[in-house]
Amino acid sequence: MVLAAKQTLSAKIGFSAPLPRRNPYSSLQRLPLSLSFPSPALPKRTVLTLSKPLHLSSLRAKSPVRRSAYEADKSEPPQPIDDTNSEAAKKLKIGVYFATWWALNVVFNIYNKKVLNAYPYPWLTSTLSLAAGSLMMLISWAVGIVETPKTDFDFWKTLFPVAVAHTIGHVAATVSMSKVAVSFTHIIKSGEPAFSVLVSRFLLGETFPTSVYLSLIPIIGGCALSALTELNFNMIGFMGAMISNLAFVFRNIFSKKGMKGKSVSGMNYYACLSMLSLLILTPFAFAVEGPQMWIDGWQKALSDIGPQFVWWVAAQSVFYHLYNQVSYMSLDQISPLTFSVGNTMKRISVIVSSIIIFRTPVQPVNALGAAIAILGTFLYSQVNYTAHSL
Repeated sequence: MVLAAKQTLSAKIGFSAPLPRRNPYSSLQRLPLSLSFPSPALPKRTVLTLSKPLHLSSLRAKSPVRRSAYEADKSEPPQPIDDTNSEAAKKLKIGVYFATWWALNVVFNIYNKKVLNAYPYPWLTSTLSLAAGSLMMLISWAVGIVETPKTDFDFWKTLFPVAVAHTIGHVAATVSMSKVAVSFTHIIKSGEPAFSVLVSRFLLGETFPTSVYLSLIPIIGGCALSALTELNFNMIGFMGAMISNLAFVFRNIFSKKGMKGKSVSGMNYYACLSMLSLLILTPFAFAVEGPQMWIDGWQKALSDIGPQFVWWVAAQSVFYHLYNQVSYMSLDQISPLTFSVGNTMKRISVIVSSIIIFRTPVQPVNALGAAIAILGTFLYSQVNYTAHSL
C-alpha cells in the first residue's frame, strides 16, 4: 500500500519512476582528463571544484599547479608592441624642431639686416643678442620654467674656449652681414665643412677618406664662383664670413672634446655658452665702438626709422637666442647627419627668403655658385657621416 501511494505521488508530479541517486563524482570519473604534477608532492587535502573552470586549491598552501595556459607560460616572450604611433610622433617632433629652427633663423636674419642697415654697429648688436638670451634663461631658471643646470668650476673651465670661439664667430658673422647681403654671407658660410676638414687634417692629424676630400671641391668652387660674381662684393664682409667659419669650426672641436660626459641639456648648455660669451664680448664692444657712437647712431636711427626701430632691435636679439636654442635642443633628438642636412636646408631657406624680401640682385652665375656650394655641403654631410660610421 505504501508502494502504491509512492507510485500515485510520482505520477501526479510527472515522473514515471523515482529518480535514482547520482554519484556527484561520477562525471569526474568518466572525464578523460590527465593531470601532470610537478615533482614535489601535493598536499594531502586537495579539493576538486567543478562549479568553476577546473583548478586545484589546497587548504594548507597554494598549489604549484599551473592554473591556466596564460599563467603557466609566463616565460614566453611578450607579444611585440606596435610602435607605429611612437615612430610617427618622433618624426612629427623632429619636423616641428626643423620648421621652428628654420623659421626663427629666417626671422632673425631679416630683422638683423634691418637693424644693421639703419644702425651699423655690429659689436653692440652682437652684445645685445647675447644679453637678451642670457636674461631670458635667467628668468626661466628663476621661475622654474627650465630646470637650473648643475654646474661646477670644471664645467665652466671647459666651456671657456668654446665661448671664446663662439664669440668670435658670432661677431664676425654680424660684421659680415653689416657689409654685404645676407644671402652672400650665408653662401660663404656654407663653406664651413671645408674649414672643418682642413683644420682637423693639419692641426689635429685626423685622416679622411677620399670621398670626403672630393666633396669639398663643389663647396670651395661654388663659394669662389659666388664671391667672384657678387655684385656688391665687400672684402670686410667676405673676410667676416670666412673668420666666422673658422671660429665655429674651433667651437665645435672644443665642444666635442671638452663636454664629453657632461649631463647638461642642449637648452641649458647654450644658455651657459651665451652668458660666458657675453662676459667675454662686452669689454671688447666698449673698446671697439663705445657708448658715444652708440648714442649718436641710436638717435639717427630713431629719426630715420621711427619707434619701430626699437622693435627691430628687440626682435633680432630675442630671435637670435631662440633659433640657436632650438638648434641645440634638436641635437638632443636627432643624429649628427640629420642635423647637418637640416642646417643645409636652413641656409637655403635663409638665402631664398632674404633675396625675396630685400630684393637682392642676383646674377645667374652667382645663383649657380650658391647652388653648387650648397649641394657640396649636402654631399659632404652624407659622405662624412658614412666615413665616421664605418
